[in-house]
Amino acid sequence: MGFRRSGRLGANARRFFASRRRSAATGLATKRHAIASAVHDAPLQGRTRWAGGASAANMALMRFLFRLLGLLLCAAASAHAGTAIVIGGALKSDNDAVWQRVVTEAGGNGAYIAVFATAAGNPERSGAQIVAALARRGAVAELVPVAPRLRDVDLATQLADPVLIAKVAAARGVFFSGGAQALIVDTLQPGGEPSEMLKAIRQVFDRGGVIAGTSAGAAIMSRMMFRDPPDNLQILKGQWRERRDFDRGLGFVGPELFVDQHFLRRGRIGRMLPAMRALGYRVGIGVEENSAIVVKGDEIEVIGARGALLVELGDASSDERLPYFNLRGAQLSYLDRGDRHQLKTGVSTPAPHKLREPRIDPAAPDFKPFLRTSDYFLDMLGDNTLVTAMVQLLDGTEPEVRGLAFRARPRPDDLAPDVGFEFRLYRGPGLVGWFSSALGSDDYTVLKARLDVVPVRMATPLFTPIPAH
Repeated sequence: MGFRRSGRLGANARRFFASRRRSAATGLATKRHAIASAVHDAPLQGRTRWAGGASAANMALMRFLFRLLGLLLCAAASAHAGTAIVIGGALKSDNDAVWQRVVTEAGGNGAYIAVFATAAGNPERSGAQIVAALARRGAVAELVPVAPRLRDVDLATQLADPVLIAKVAAARGVFFSGGAQALIVDTLQPGGEPSEMLKAIRQVFDRGGVIAGTSAGAAIMSRMMFRDPPDNLQILKGQWRERRDFDRGLGFVGPELFVDQHFLRRGRIGRMLPAMRALGYRVGIGVEENSAIVVKGDEIEVIGARGALLVELGDASSDERLPYFNLRGAQLSYLDRGDRHQLKTGVSTPAPHKLREPRIDPAAPDFKPFLRTSDYFLDMLGDNTLVTAMVQLLDGTEPEVRGLAFRARPRPDDLAPDVGFEFRLYRGPGLVGWFSSALGSDDYTVLKARLDVVPVRMATPLFTPIPAH
């Protein structure tokens, strides 16, 4: 990032934990069988009998046993809940942390993973690249021929093919390629109704498998998604079409989490904030390129080359009197690779190598800022500008950092060419962070920075030459 401040399990451990998981699964199955047998074979004792012939005591016993069986089945379902891996796009073929994690979550060597290049412009090429990358990590991967742009393939026939559907349902993992996310939902969920193929994919997830997707394949992971939106500034200005620019996603990360991709490189905070407010989300996460988040239950883990930006709007408010988007009190956290976040508790935990370093707390009496810059950023939607500003806020001398988002050369169709937005990052309760160079780069974690966004009127033209005297 341009800043500087001065493991794997062993084979025996892996075998031990694997045996423990097998023993637990066997024990649970044995308990379910024993309970069912007890219910079936319970003797009828006592004089008082109900219409079905069982005594009151036995009815109470059976109610208890059925309740216990239900709890055990719920526990079994929770133990086997699926995993979603949301990849921020531009995933490199040598990113072992992400590719290997997909295979590991699917069951490791020999796991069958169904690859959907449904969104791709060239499904054959994209699918072949994904299949090869997964195969190099030990998976048995196969391209599923379900894509509108596949040549010489009848899409409707493939979607309804019972043999193909059964094969997908039996997979341990599913991987969605990048491209156009609208093609995924239009193909698998036409008119908002799940196809039989989508039902098969959900079976993989419900059975404890992994659903992974990169770029467009990541966009479909939340309940609602961007479909084909205009650029970030247009969305900030309110120039977007509610029924055309977003759509229903497939919802593998649950109903309460909104996700976006290519996030920091493309400055997509500009579209996430208005979308979250419009769609009623309180928590969102934007994943950077060549990085991923692993969502399992209520835990998020960041893996890959960079990180992800967590956006929390639970305490945010807007001034409805202003004619353009505005926001006060948003909370931003930059989670770096190895960091984790608990959705239920809202607690973020830095990676172990970060926790070995001193915590950076601007509110501490002994805080000594490392960064002496006090920049005003002229493109807050630029490549990684937001995280750079957050680091300056955490480890710098000033209690706030400001910047602008605007278009110096407005487009002809811009209905508000003179409108821009000022971003104000500022310190609040809980702002802390960590720094480490243990992984070979200058890596920060920044938790609980506050953000206000207000519309401003830009000069038109932005500047004029100084005349000669």
